[in-house]
Amino acid sequence: MALKNLKGRAAWIFDEVDFDVDQIVGVKNIKIKDVDELARVAMSSRDPDFAKSVRPGDLLVGNHNFGYGHPHYPPMIAMRKLGVAGVIAESFSPGYWRGEIAMGFPQIPCPGILENVGRWDVLEVDWAHSLVRNVTRKKELPFDPLPEADRAMLEAGGLIGYLHQRDGSKDKVQQ
Repeated sequence: MALKNLKGRAAWIFDEVDFDVDQIVGVKNIKIKDVDELARVAMSSRDPDFAKSVRPGDLLVGNHNFGYGHPHYPPMIAMRKLGVAGVIAESFSPGYWRGEIAMGFPQIPCPGILENVGRWDVLEVDWAHSLVRNVTRKKELPFDPLPEADRAMLEAGGLIGYLHQRDGSKDKVQQ
């Protein structure tokens, strides 16, 4: 099964090195369990209209070591609820990377992305050719193919689907 290409606008560009994703919802909101509430508070300190302006398929862009800090899930749960399809960054924090790939949320390490994208530019991730295309600026940036296990996890929708596929128990009911 091949990964479906991603295509969407750059809904936000995090230019900070070592960006801690907890800032997306704010540390005071990190324990919120209601996904709709998380989505409402997401990015409100940076752009009060973010939740209204993001569309399904949009992407986030980040700098080096994106996801630094404690790998909490609520911020990216909020982003998925809003329709964000993945993150393209210069590089990722290992703990954040593992957690989000295991959740089935695409992460694309793409050196040079910050210099070649503006907010709301249309971006396309071409998995087969390992390219990020900035459709708006007519530029292409290569990225290294994902490790096979990470790619398989994304194709399976996350770690649980991957494990079921790997052990052949996809259709088995746990007792």
